[in-house]
Amino acid sequence: MIISPCISICKMDPVTGYCYGCGRDNDEKKIWKDQNTSDEWKKQNLEDIQKRMQGWQLESFKESYEHKKNNGMSLFKKKQLNDSD
Repeated sequence: MIISPCISICKMDPVTGYCYGCGRDNDEKKIWKDQNTSDEWKKQNLEDIQKRMQGWQLESFKESYEHKKNNGMSLFKKKQLNDSD
């Protein structure tokens, strides 16, 4: 199973139409939710969205996505939960 690239920073760039957090557009988000979407498409999309990012955004995405894959939640979501305690 390939984990969604959503890292809980869901804010769209009005110029590019890409999410600041995961780099996807709204169509890509819908495709991810479709149960018929292939793992091959998801792998390619993960490569594509990372090519859209640069610098701190790319590094932040990689770190948070890796944390999500290993721990079940993004770093941003973890911080939100810790801040609410």
